[in-house]
Amino acid sequence: MAIFLNENSKVIVQGITGSEGTKHTARMLKSGTDIVGGVNARKAGQTVEIEGKELPVFGTVKEAMEKTGADVSVLFVPPKFAKDAVIEAIDAEIGLAVVITEGIPVHDSAYFWAHAQATGNKTRIVGPNCPGVISPGKSNAGIIPADITESGKIGLVSKSGTLTYQMMYELRDVGFSTCVGIGGDPVIGTTHIDALEAFENDPDTEAIVMIGEIGGDAEERAAEYVKANVSKPVVGYVAGFTAPEGKTMGHAGAIVSGSSGTAQAKKEALEAAGVKVGKTPSETAQLMRQIVQG
Repeated sequence: MAIFLNENSKVIVQGITGSEGTKHTARMLKSGTDIVGGVNARKAGQTVEIEGKELPVFGTVKEAMEKTGADVSVLFVPPKFAKDAVIEAIDAEIGLAVVITEGIPVHDSAYFWAHAQATGNKTRIVGPNCPGVISPGKSNAGIIPADITESGKIGLVSKSGTLTYQMMYELRDVGFSTCVGIGGDPVIGTTHIDALEAFENDPDTEAIVMIGEIGGDAEERAAEYVKANVSKPVVGYVAGFTAPEGKTMGHAGAIVSGSSGTAQAKKEALEAAGVKVGKTPSETAQLMRQIVQG
């Protein structure tokens, strides 16, 4: 089992003919993802050959779904076109839209998030500005390297792409059911809580690693959720212990005001909910290793 993505997922790529779309489609195919086509309205009816596979290019997400049975879309669309591309995926009612694009205006993200809500949440959005979702050995939707970990029993949800990769590598000997990079923007689709709920309900996920970062209150809210709803062991890491107060950091969501949103405040909230929190990614991995090796 896995969450959001498995070996039966049929994936299309919006923006498949662009340089990023082509490059990462090749990487996803190499890792065994079942990519069934792409979407580019200007190149509809053509095919592209990637990794020796002829992939049809469709004019719309709806057409791609009708012709291929696709249930996942990965979006490599430039920021100024991303809002319309996500809305198209939502209107087609595709099950999962993984929005890799960085630099989408917050107003646009808020708009497509609200559109998904208003139309009944038929499409799960992961991102934007995220590395995607990987269920190792089954499927890989996004830009996460496929060869750094094995399939296993840990679930991972992370705001940071780089820390996603590091945690996967640190615990590669134990392995992961699914790793979800939710992105660090102020407005995102799938949250820590959404992933925690899915991992709690996945019979093959035995323990969960949650990586947060300074800014906002998502980790504090996740801590409350863990306390009330999660029976599986959770370990956490919060990036940004050394960040200067009042300064916006690399991720748009990572700004601290007063004590709210600091790494220390988040660490305390998580520990109060019974989550073990490491001071470094390596220490966090060690805490998880102790739990699963018991």
